[in-house]
This record gives sequence, structure tokens and C-alpha cells, in this order.
Amino acid sequence: MTVIVQPKDPRGYFMLPQAPEDAGYYVYGTPGDGAAQFTAPKLLNLIFVVEREWQSFDERKFGIGNISISNGQEFSHASHTSGLEVDVRPMRKDGKRLPVTYMEPAYDRDGTAKLIQLFRAHAVGSILIFFNDTKIAGVRPRFKHDNHFHFQFNQVVK
Repeated sequence: MTVIVQPKDPRGYFMLPQAPEDAGYYVYGTPGDGAAQFTAPKLLNLIFVVEREWQSFDERKFGIGNISISNGQEFSHASHTSGLEVDVRPMRKDGKRLPVTYMEPAYDRDGTAKLIQLFRAHAVGSILIFFNDTKIAGVRPRFKHDNHFHFQFNQVVK
């Protein structure tokens, strides 16, 4: 039996598993191969809870994008340094693992709203969700958020 240990960064954050068998999500992002998917335990747990519940009623997988680079280094996503933020693709009606904007016919508003609701329902603490489809309750519009929603735990600023 081969035991695979997920890469861990100096903060003690693990890389999101990249291709877990039967997971309810797939991964994407830049840089690839999980380099931008180091996550705080709080967010990792949330992703796992959401994907398990999602699979109980929908066979499509949802796309998990950028979280943070190892040790919180800055990269092209300035807000993705704490491991408490994640980009998630909206759901597509056809289930393809491709990007889609909320303005395209392939976009599934109802599915995306259900996914956002799962993140909201299982998150512990204060959160923000940025997405430009403001017909979905509880999201805030933000520049360049047509093809993904950005979920984040609010952080205490000291």
C-alpha cells in the first residue's frame, strides 16, 4: 500500500488534495499543480464538508481555484495570502470542467446558488463572498469576478 502525504508549507498549511478519488471537486488555478492551493485547516475542512454534501444531491464536480502560495507569498492574486480565501468556478449546466461567466447560456444560476449556500451554511465565523451575479442572495459584486466566486473568511485586523 502506498501512503501519499500532502505537501505542507512552513505555516503548517496543507496543499488541497489535487485528484482525490470520488471527490466532489476538481482543481484549477495559476500557478498549477497545487502551487497556489495551500489552505488553512479551517478552509480545508469547509471545502471537504461542502464537497461531501454537494455529492449527496449533484453528480457534477465544482472547480476549486487559487487559495494561497506556500508560506503566504504574494503572487498575481494579492488577496490570496492567508489561506482563508478560495476562488470557486460557477456551475455549468453541462457539467464540463471549464470556466463559465454568469452571462453565458451554459451558466447554472440555481446550481451556483446552491453551492454558495453550502459554503455559507457550513462556514464558522464571519465570511464574504464576491461574485458579479447579484441575483444570488448574499454576494457582493467585485471587479473581475464574472467567472468565479471568491469566498473568504473575514480576518481580524490587528
